[in-house]
Amino acid sequence: MKRKRTEIDVVKPGWFTTIQDLGRYGYQRYGMPVSGAMDRFAAVVGNRLVGNPDGAAVLECTLKGPELFFRDDTRLAVTGADLSPTLDGHDVPLWECLNVRRGGRLRFGMRRVGFRCYLAISGGFDIPVVLGSRSTHCPSRTGGLDGRPLRAGDLLLGGSFDSDVDGDVERLVGRRLPDRLLPRYDRSVMLRVVLDSRRELFQDAAVSTLLRSVYTVAPQSNRMGYRLIGPPLPRADTHHFISEGTVTGTLQVPADGQPILLMVDRQTTGGYPPIAVVISVDLLFAAQLGPGDTVRFVSCSIVEAQALLRTRGYLLDAALPPITVNRRSL
Repeated sequence: MKRKRTEIDVVKPGWFTTIQDLGRYGYQRYGMPVSGAMDRFAAVVGNRLVGNPDGAAVLECTLKGPELFFRDDTRLAVTGADLSPTLDGHDVPLWECLNVRRGGRLRFGMRRVGFRCYLAISGGFDIPVVLGSRSTHCPSRTGGLDGRPLRAGDLLLGGSFDSDVDGDVERLVGRRLPDRLLPRYDRSVMLRVVLDSRRELFQDAAVSTLLRSVYTVAPQSNRMGYRLIGPPLPRADTHHFISEGTVTGTLQVPADGQPILLMVDRQTTGGYPPIAVVISVDLLFAAQLGPGDTVRFVSCSIVEAQALLRTRGYLLDAALPPITVNRRSL
């Protein structure tokens, strides 16, 4: 069995490029966020395309991607947003596994659609595990490369992988996500939400306002959460709300009525009342929003949300069977 490792030089770091996996579980009671890839569907698909387990570490590239020089042969897949990737001057097909040869140079250009793309390589990125994960959480400087985004001059190490066993190259290279499963990213999206049952926290008009209005993602948005600008959601009162645990996709409403959509780096507890939660299958579309993009919300039942999640999982497993099934990743 021939094992290979990959060394990659970071020539340019991009705007905000970090190491991510599927997150850091089991530590929220200590105040440590789950973190991980914003668009987990794109991260999982990238890993499956190159033959990795779902939880292997990938690069998350935000708006402006890095320039990388490959010292060794490997396989890669770029998924998620279309940030105009090229390999040695040739366009890189998205959602597809391809070979990169020693001396290859991967670059990214302008944003076409989406906001975050993912680079998966065979073997994943070999980064020390911190609290059960390789994910970067920049606010606490935990995980990844010293808890920070990439810098020019960094050396990335890929995990070892089988280079030529059992026709692995022929099986993987050229494989792509079927068109029927490709996400359709847009700068204006409709997100399905499960409404919070505690209607007494809000005035009667709040829910109807949420479901008929358009909200714009504010510049003061990041991996922790998106501040949304639009019609205010009137609360029943503006007194302090007792802090409670949060989940990714929660729509919290502070005293000014402007909702905040919590994302993967969210705080583990929150003191603003929640009005709704974005369902799991739609979080990938939320993850691809940037400042100035717009969003609308539509009500969905818990039963419908669960059925949609199961169906997507089954379809993806049938198209790209996992090495290790991890339903939580989808």
